Amino acid sequence: MKPPNVKAMRMLGALAAGVVAAQIVCPPAVATLGEDVKTVENDRIRMKAQLRTTTVAGYTVHEIQTPAGTAVREYVAPSGIVFAVAWNGPVLPDFRQTLGRYFDEYHSNASSPRVGRRSLVIEGSDLVVHSFGHMRAFYGNAYVQSLLPPNFSAADIK
Repeated sequence: MKPPNVKAMRMLGALAAGVVAAQIVCPPAVATLGEDVKTVENDRIRMKAQLRTTTVAGYTVHEIQTPAGTAVREYVAPSGIVFAVAWNGPVLPDFRQTLGRYFDEYHSNASSPRVGRRSLVIEGSDLVVHSFGHMRAFYGNAYVQSLLPPNFSAADIK
């Protein structure tokens, strides 16, 4: 087994430090997976962000644009439950708040060794998380398979 490359370790350390700094400096993007649609307005107020709502056949998308430039989209089923979230921008969302009760499953899987430094793919029994990017350019999505509306494709989460 080869020892870790010093340059790669420094790069990974710098990336981790940048993510932590961005989380401290910028307001978090908040959307709670599996929770009621009422959280959307609370999220908008907390982030001092603009909200745009789009209704598509069978679901609604609430897009919150933060002053820091991160867009968080909350996908809401007709039942009023947030079944998916997606994000893109210079700052990662606060996953503890974004994933709510699913955070522990995410965290235990994210802590497992994986190949690659810039991507994270978790496909659990119900929770699916795709997170990609690098400092100042993050994107991804998370959804709960059991909450997806009928005739909805996970490929529609962008």
